[in-house]
Amino acid sequence: MTRFVGIVVPAYRPDPERLGAYLRALDDRLDPAVIRVELDAPEPGVRDRLADLPETVEVATSDGRRGKGAAITAGFEAIASSVEILAFADADGSTPADSLAAVVEAVESGTADLAAGSRRHPDADVAAHQTFARRRLGDGFAWLARRFLDEQLYDYQCGAKALTAEAWSRIRSHLYEPRFAWDIELVAVAGALDYRIVEIPVRWEDRPGSTVSTVGTTLRLARALVTARHRAKLLREDRIHELLAARRSKEPSLVERLAAGEAADAVEAD
Repeated sequence: MTRFVGIVVPAYRPDPERLGAYLRALDDRLDPAVIRVELDAPEPGVRDRLADLPETVEVATSDGRRGKGAAITAGFEAIASSVEILAFADADGSTPADSLAAVVEAVESGTADLAAGSRRHPDADVAAHQTFARRRLGDGFAWLARRFLDEQLYDYQCGAKALTAEAWSRIRSHLYEPRFAWDIELVAVAGALDYRIVEIPVRWEDRPGSTVSTVGTTLRLARALVTARHRAKLLREDRIHELLAARRSKEPSLVERLAAGEAADAVEAD
């Protein structure tokens, strides 16, 4: 694995011991140039408990909860100029380092401009399943997303993706979602800009203590599908969506809001 890879790990109230072990595993397996932890609303003493970390790890802290998308975007913006490939992985380590390496390797080899890890791919190895309710809601959302978006994936929300820094430089200004729906928008925008998207089966294990609320997040994701589809159609110069956009005031992108020092809206359990 090349040292031209930068990894961002968004973390909201993580288990420090689990996160530390995962960071060490990522460093050992991928040998990245940098691993940047975007730590939101940390509880007292969390940073002190993140001990014995590799020299490649840097920790950035936000007093408030920005949301997954805002945290990853901030991390990518901080390291994009110094690496050739950007990746992110969830802080709970549900996607093992070997699986994230497979996702990154798809980009490094030139197979993909954006590689998306997949828990629902037929070749994925799911070591521990989500609860029945979360699994059924996730399956239903994936089914709906395949009908709303041009990009046909088994899994849009797996917390393991990688893309070229060049692709990020074009995609970044078209992203608006600060929360969990950021993954959807990333995939939709990348497809609209004609980047090659490849789905990579991963080994995955559901972790207890998730900060993702089941029904609330699913409803927000469903609304985000409509918005992501609209923005992708705009990039494809769809006349109907251009007319719809002309009637609305333009909102600042996520990178513009972060650059202006604006925090993401208060985020509920996401």
